This record gives sequence, structure tokens and C-alpha cells, in this order.
Amino acid sequence: MATTNHLQTPTKTPSNDKLSSSSRKHHQTTISSSSQKSRFEAYNRLQSAAVAFGEKLPIPEIVAIGGQSDGKSSLLEALLGFRFNVREVEMGTRRPLILQMVHDPTAADPRCRFQEEDSEDYGSPIVLSSEIADTIKSRTEALLKKTRTAVSSKPIVMRAEYAHCPNLTIIDTPGFVLKAKKGEPESTPEEILSMVKSLASPPHRILVFLQQSSVEWCSSLWLDTIREIDPTFRRTLIVVSKFDNRLKEFTERWEVDRYLSASGYLGENTQPFFVALPKERTTVSNDEFRRQISQVDSDVIRHLKDNVKGGYDEEKYKSHIGFGCLRDYLEAELQKRYKEAAPATLALLEQRCSEVTAQLNIMDSKLQATSDVAHLRRSSMLFASSICNHVGALIDGAADPDPEQWGKTTEEEKSESGMTSWPGVMSGIKPPNSTLRLYGGAAFERVMHEFSCAAYSVKCPPVSREKVANIILAHAGRGGGRGITEAAAEIARAAAKSWLAPLLDTACERLAFVLKNLFDLAMEKNQHHHFDYGKSTGDMDGYVGFQAALRRSYNCFIEDLAKQCKQLVRHHLDSVTSPYSQVCYETDLSYGPGPNSTFRYQTSASSAYLELSDQENIPPENNNNNKDQETTPGKLLKAAGEASMTVPETPSPDQPRDGSFVIKKEHGNIIEGGARKRHHRMHNNNNQVLSNVSQNGSQAGSTYSEICLSAAQHFARIREVLVERSVASALNSGFLTPCRERLMVALGLELFAVNDEKFMDMFVAPGAIDILQNERQSLHKRQKILHSCLTEFKSVARSL
Repeated sequence: MATTNHLQTPTKTPSNDKLSSSSRKHHQTTISSSSQKSRFEAYNRLQSAAVAFGEKLPIPEIVAIGGQSDGKSSLLEALLGFRFNVREVEMGTRRPLILQMVHDPTAADPRCRFQEEDSEDYGSPIVLSSEIADTIKSRTEALLKKTRTAVSSKPIVMRAEYAHCPNLTIIDTPGFVLKAKKGEPESTPEEILSMVKSLASPPHRILVFLQQSSVEWCSSLWLDTIREIDPTFRRTLIVVSKFDNRLKEFTERWEVDRYLSASGYLGENTQPFFVALPKERTTVSNDEFRRQISQVDSDVIRHLKDNVKGGYDEEKYKSHIGFGCLRDYLEAELQKRYKEAAPATLALLEQRCSEVTAQLNIMDSKLQATSDVAHLRRSSMLFASSICNHVGALIDGAADPDPEQWGKTTEEEKSESGMTSWPGVMSGIKPPNSTLRLYGGAAFERVMHEFSCAAYSVKCPPVSREKVANIILAHAGRGGGRGITEAAAEIARAAAKSWLAPLLDTACERLAFVLKNLFDLAMEKNQHHHFDYGKSTGDMDGYVGFQAALRRSYNCFIEDLAKQCKQLVRHHLDSVTSPYSQVCYETDLSYGPGPNSTFRYQTSASSAYLELSDQENIPPENNNNNKDQETTPGKLLKAAGEASMTVPETPSPDQPRDGSFVIKKEHGNIIEGGARKRHHRMHNNNNQVLSNVSQNGSQAGSTYSEICLSAAQHFARIREVLVERSVASALNSGFLTPCRERLMVALGLELFAVNDEKFMDMFVAPGAIDILQNERQSLHKRQKILHSCLTEFKSVARSL
């Protein structure tokens, strides 16, 4: 009934209705202002936490950008409502400054506090404005001295509470410069530009770009830089500073309107703000400073109305002229962005709180496990087993992790291993796929092929006549018809030992380097595979001591393999260069075109290595048309005149020295002889050798030339047998097989086959527990701050 009577017969006069409406509007404005302030404070706290803990949260922020002396510092002072000589310390050229302005009606004087470095806490309030500039300067210099850099992207955070500043947060960036100041590195301008781009790139940040009015748009130095960051100016607010310097150029309305529109340069949807601020830098009170700001705004408007014929388009441009309009727009725009971002920020905070809580639980488990030896043994064994499995998988062939990031080219392997060349090889060796980034088994095979290329590029070195004479005369004195062959073989064996042995050692070192790199790849692979076949792989993150011991044991295992492989390939080298292996060269190897020929084996082995890169360097093959190149041993025997002879077994020591022996000709003719005939033949051979050696090579087909040719071909045979038959299989079985089959056993014996006291040394080593404790404290602090911010944003969300 009361409601009906009220609706039928209004009891309030029109003036009372107006008063009630005004009261409701004032009440709504008060509620709105209160919610805006709580929202602003919530974002400020979140921003402080993000700076302190390195959290990357998409908080709406304003970033001031511009060249040096374009008015950024004066704009900041005007927004704060008081001066603190920010220009005197040139803070914009060193570190970013985050200004958190809080409108506090009770703060008759500004209260400024700086956030502590690497903490979310703020220091004591600073009252004197001169101390603010000194604090900014001292903090900047201290950090730059510590980091030994000219600029730093780590911001300084200052909170200013004042009755005459808006609720606004703005990031002041270093000003663009064309040239470094005296005493600064020449790269300072590029470092500043790179840092500002990094600060302005996140899409949640609003850019305020300042440019002096005296600069024409077409000749702007930094406008193109802003376009690189925000091509359409969708989130960029352009501010023309020192606007009063341009006013005297305007006499007609069309001139003013054309300039204010910035037509043709900024686009139709971009409307700049035009601001002028007091020029005098004399010491004045804060009230007088604010009065001067208002006076400059009034003077600019009055000049456009009174001194320009026809005035200007007030309806279109008045809202963008003057500092007061810019200040109101920035505050409203930031509040709008805060309100729009609140739901997404709340969801992100809930996610981050859950993640930090999970990390904290894991850290608590690790700290608790430090006293549980059985648990640590089980987890560490699982972890080591997982690493060994990943090493085996990488050797067998894998594309995870990304080869472009973790692989190495041949040149990178050489540079990082310290072995930039192959001993005795003057020309550059570039095996197939040398420019591709490889690791694991692929990199191992590439080094093997590179060794083959290096070995085939080594030729038998020239031998002096004196050395030939010393060798052949000694052989001739022993009798027999093989003096030339034995002399050439001995020269080849000595050359092979001298030239091929360093190549073998280098190959082992290079292969060991490739395998050592697999530990970091296995660790990276393990980070993304917490479970393997349904079983936990053991979480050892944070256990620095154990990880260091595991790495050390792995490196020692690879180094031991390298030592064993060096001994093994040296043994193969000694075998093929032994005097007793000469018969094997002539009878076991087939150098003809038949199906079992070594030449065919070499060709097939070389062709099996696929070329996937742009460069190629295949080991030299035998060339039938070039007699100066290494020929097959079959051709060597023909050239030396020895192909028609077979050598009998070495006589037993029990046989008499002058016993008869037999040389069997190819056609079946047998020559028998005793001691008398043998001495007669030796005498004739000696005369022939001395005669030929003393001719200094002038006679064609001399013994010296024949021995040099024969030695080169013997050297080629030794090299081919070593490279194609011995080394490849020896290195594969010496390196890869143990890594697949014995790695876990070797690591287990060294790390786990110890008593509990020694085992726990890896986990309670100096600094290991402290690192875990410090990480836990940091996580706990971060969790507390994030939960506090989450509670605030829940309240903010309820008020939306």
C-alpha cells in the first residue's frame, strides 16, 4: 500500500528530486573513486612483486619514450606535482625509473619511498626533494659499477604519495641519443635503443612518445623507431612537448588546424597531445610550481584564441591541448586498462600461485629427503640411469633437443675443443655436412670421416739419398733379392709411424669431445622427460653436489675411453708397420678389379657417407691415369719388378747359415744355390747398388727413384689398411660400445658403491643445502606476496 501511495502521489518537490539525484550521483562517484583507488593499489602491489621476483605479468603500464631533451623529465615532474631536479642526474640515460604515483588527500607534502633492490619492501620515506635525485644517482652508479655496463634494464621503483598527484604509474626510459657521452662506451646509443625496444615491446604497455614541437614530423629521428615497435600506433600516445615554442609561427586558423591534425604523418586515428610546461628552473614552492603549470596551459589557449586569426577548431582539438588534458587522459586510460585486465590478471595470479605452491612442495620434499639416505640413493640411481639412457639414445640418433640450438658445426667443434687442425695436414679439411649442426652419433661419424679425409691427404714425405743409402746398403749386405723392396718398406713404415700416429691421437681427442658434450644434452633431455616407461626418472634439481659428481664421473669415463682407444689404435699402427706384416700386404689384399678388392671397399665405404651440406671433401681415390698418385699394391709390385716372386718362410734358427734356399719363379723355374753362389750374387748386388746410389739420380730408373716410388706406394698401403680396416672398427668398439653397455655400471660403481657417509657428501657438501634453503625461502616469500595480491584482486573483481 505504501509503495502504491508513493507512486500515485509523489511527496517530494522537484527541487528535492534534484537534490536526491545529486546526492546519489555523488555517492556513486565516491564508490567509483574508492574502487578505482583499491584497483590502483592492487596493481601497484602486483607491479612491485613482479619487479622484486622477476615475475613477467601482463600488467597495464605506461612507458615514456623519447629522445634526450625532448621533455620527458619535465613531464614526470609535472605529473608528480613537485620538482626534484630529475634532469640534473640524467637518470634517463642509465636505468629505467618506475614512478608509482598515489593520490593521497592527506599527504600535504610528498612522501617518496624507494623499493629495495631485489626485494618487494620499500625503504623509509624521503622528504627532501634533493635526496630523491641523490638516491637515483647513487643506485644507478652502484648497479652499473657492479655489472660493469654503461646502461642497465633493471628498473628503480619509486612510490610517491601526494595530495596533488594522480593515481598513475609510469615507466621513464633512457632517452635516445645519437652519440655516447665522453667516457662512455661507443655502443651506448645502441644499448639504449635495444633496451627501450625491449621495455616497450610487451603488448600490455601503453607508449607515450614525446617529441619537441620544433621538430617536423617528416624529419623526426625516432618516429620510425616507434613504428617498428607499434606500426599502427594502436597503443601509442604521441605528445608534442614545448608547444609554446611553435605558437608564434601561427597567424591563420588553417595553419593551426593543419599542424594540430598532423595529417599525412600519423594516420587518421592518431591524435597527438600538445603540451607546454614552465621553462624557469628557479627554486619555487610546490604550490607555485603547480600554479605555473596551470598558467602555461591558460596562456597557450588564450594565444590560440586571441593571436591567431579565426582561432582554432576548439571542438576537435581543445581536449588535446594542455598538460591538464594529458594528465586526465592518462589517468582515465590507465584505469580503463586496469579494469579490462582485472579478470585475466586474476586468472593468471591463481595459476602462478598454484605453480609456486607446487614448486615449494617439491623443495620441501628435497630438503626432507636430505636426511633419508635410502630415498636419495633410489632417486639418484634413477636419475643417473635416465641420463645414461639418454646418452645411448643420442648416440643411436636423435633430433631432440633441437639440433639447431644444441648441435655444433665442424668449425665450432674444432674451436671449442681447442684442436683447430689435424697434425701435419696443411690444407683445410671440410668433411661432408661440416656446416650442419650435429651431435651424438651423427657428430661422431662426421669426425670419423674427417679423420679419413685428413689421413688420405697425408703423403709419404721425401727421403734424402743419405737415408736411402744407409738403409739399402744394410739390406744388401744381408743378401737376397729383396733389398729394394725391404728398404722401401722400412722407409714407409717409419713415415707411417711418424705422420699417422698424431692423426690417431687427434681423432681420439675429437671423438671424446663429441661424447662429453652429450652430458649437457642428456640433462636437457631429462628436463622434459620426468617419466620413462611409467617409472620416475628421479628429480635431482637443486642437488648441485650430486650433479657435479655425476658430471665429473661421466667425463672421467670418457677420458678413460680416450686413453684406451689411443693405445688400441697405436697397437693397430704398430701391427701394420711391423716388418712381419709385409707378407700380409702382398698376399692378403686384393687390389685388382675383382669383387674382393680393397679399392672397391674404399669406394663403397666413402660413398656410404651421405653428403647433406653444401660442401664436400671426399678422400682422394686411386687414379689409374696418374702414375704419380698412390697406386694399388698390385700395380706397385708390377712397377718394382717383384710381382713374379714369392718369398719362402723365414728359415729356422736351427738351419745352417749356408744352407741352400729356393726362389720360385712365376713360370715354375727353380734356382737352387748354396753359400758360394749366394756370396757371389751379394757381391754383384753391392756393386750395382753403390753404382746406382752414387749417380745422384741422373740416370733414369735409378734405384733411388725406384725406392722412393716403392716407399710412397707402401705408405699408401699402410694408410689404407689402417684407415679402412683397423681404425674405424676400433674406435667404434672402443668409444660407442662402452657408452651403450658399460656407462651405467661405471657410474654406479664410482657414485653408489660407497658407504652412506661418503655418499651423503654429495648432498651435504658445503653450499648444497644452503642453496636449497635459499631457494625455499625465496619461493615462500614469493608465495606469500602472490597470495596477498590474489586476495586483493578477488576483492577488486567483486567490485567490478
